[in-house]
Amino acid sequence: MLVLRKVVSAGPLASAAPRLRAMPAPAAVSGYAGAGVAGGGAALGGRTRHYSDTRPLSEIQLQHLEGSNSGIATILMNRPHAINSLGKVFVMQLEEIIEDLQKDTSVRVVLFKSQIKGVFCAGADLKERAEMTNTEVGHFVHKLRSLMSNIASLPMPTIAAIDGFALGGGLELALACDLRVAASSAKMGLIEVTRGLLPGAGGSQRLPRVVGINKAKELIFTGRQVDGKQAVSIGLVNDTVTQNDLGDAAYQKALDLAKEILPQGPVAVKMAKQAMNRGIEMLHLEWQLRKCVMLRSYPQKTDWKGWQHSKKNDYRTLLENEIKYISDLLYKLF
Repeated sequence: MLVLRKVVSAGPLASAAPRLRAMPAPAAVSGYAGAGVAGGGAALGGRTRHYSDTRPLSEIQLQHLEGSNSGIATILMNRPHAINSLGKVFVMQLEEIIEDLQKDTSVRVVLFKSQIKGVFCAGADLKERAEMTNTEVGHFVHKLRSLMSNIASLPMPTIAAIDGFALGGGLELALACDLRVAASSAKMGLIEVTRGLLPGAGGSQRLPRVVGINKAKELIFTGRQVDGKQAVSIGLVNDTVTQNDLGDAAYQKALDLAKEILPQGPVAVKMAKQAMNRGIEMLHLEWQLRKCVMLRSYPQKTDWKGWQHSKKNDYRTLLENEIKYISDLLYKLF
């Protein structure tokens, strides 16, 4: 049995007809195709997954733009009753979309957009979490961390369009993207400490890499929220724009940025992303290994200069392997 899903709403991109795909129907699904959703942005289309859940609408939808925007895909987040909080169904559907995108060579840029006006993602679903056992909470947090890592490892550039609140896990989702654009009125923050929690989906590692360790500590220790203007001043987002009446100004700006990326060499862009990501990881690895080797070397009264230049240290071998790997990738490219 095949299920066809096609949803079209009025908006600035409605003239670009979305691609219609056929998908095998799950064993137990709702037959509701989904009507208009909040946000008034681009027309919906593409792959839509439905699960046997009490809510009829898909919480995550994938839209493929066409025409001059062919190659751009938008992940639409639509969980209005829980302001896009990271619930079980939301996470499950997003995982499957990300898995599909890993293998989709037709997609050159991915945008993340909320269909709920004034909200990007509100973070963890604390109501759902309160009903979980400690073991279930541990498994779910591990799943969230894995999801964010999979978003970060997508081969194509990803852009988060933050048109509203991005708090806790919502900001961690945005941090997993390569680029972020925010409305000036948007609010962002890793607010977990205000609830007696810790950022559990990679935010404590990604935020320092984006804004620097000192500013990251300040933001995490205080649980402070920043708006779009403050976010761009500290490097948390790439650009900020004044919100429009439709509430999708950040998405429109992110779409403009995606259009700039679109004509560039697709292999070069993917390889550049991989090289930069591995480079950041390599620097972090170097710092960790330097600290370990120092702790092991100094009690033996090893001379600093001798330690620094010794090729017998494990960290140098690992770093040389990383450099060789990146060099090989660049050689294949050019």
